[in-house]
Amino acid sequence: MIDVSSTTSRTTIELIGNTPLIRLDRLDPSLPADVRVYAKAEWYNPGGSVKDRPALWMIRAGEARGTLRPGMIIADATSGNTGIAYATIGAALGYQVRLSMPANASIERRNTLYALGADLILTNPAEGVDLAIQTIRGLVEDDPERYFYPDQYNNPANPLAHYESTAPEIWQQTDGQVTHFVAALGTSGTFMGTSRRLREYNPQLKAIAVQPDSPYHALEGVKHMATTIYVPGIYDPNAPDEIIVVPSETAFEMARRIARREGLLVGISAAANVAAALQVARQLEYGTVVTILCDSAARYLSDRFWREPDEVSGGEGI
Repeated sequence: MIDVSSTTSRTTIELIGNTPLIRLDRLDPSLPADVRVYAKAEWYNPGGSVKDRPALWMIRAGEARGTLRPGMIIADATSGNTGIAYATIGAALGYQVRLSMPANASIERRNTLYALGADLILTNPAEGVDLAIQTIRGLVEDDPERYFYPDQYNNPANPLAHYESTAPEIWQQTDGQVTHFVAALGTSGTFMGTSRRLREYNPQLKAIAVQPDSPYHALEGVKHMATTIYVPGIYDPNAPDEIIVVPSETAFEMARRIARREGLLVGISAAANVAAALQVARQLEYGTVVTILCDSAARYLSDRFWREPDEVSGGEGI
């Protein structure tokens, strides 16, 4: 018999947050000694991605407001990771989850959602997440008493999760030395919440956003803000000090580089974040650049780019 009172056992929900900060020191040996690049390993969350944080905050906020009650279904649009977070937390708390997502989401993401018991509505991939948003909104409008719609693109609890958890963790893990924060724009919650809190700690901090180079890209979960139909309501276009554009091929190359030089298998948007963080770091004489490894490569291993020859042996270009 295990004496639970004497162990450090935790529930699924209690495993969310407090993810490791990893120094990336083999990607570009030419960086000055006083320039450091770190990344938060968000796949340590139980749902396997950074999206566990906002999903938990939005669900708890819904419960506190009374808009999420026992027996209701959590419903939202997703490109994959937020949906997996809803399904993970929903299973742990006893809620059913229904999601709309583009049909071209990786087979790993879809199978993970099926395994967690989520109901999926697969939409035309040519219309991206915008069509998934339209689809789930129509479903909720038809039966509002049945569904809790977190609306991750407009819910202030999304950035609040990062304001209250991600940013304080980064500040503590860098001993207050972080000078630059780099994150991709999807819902924009990670960027908005983390950068706002870090700027409160250090008003001189530079916040750099990352986005694809066109509306047609392979960075799942990342928006090309200039062309999207639904610009997230939580996004403030004046918040970034700079926006770095990362093409899909650059992200693919960086994912291979991170795997083969750091021994870390990360997802495509995580690789785009690192590519942008290195671009920032190369312009510095000293500083601490922190970015987000949104998820691991476990949800992308069926993608063909992993099997392409590695042609990025040099330190330039990405």
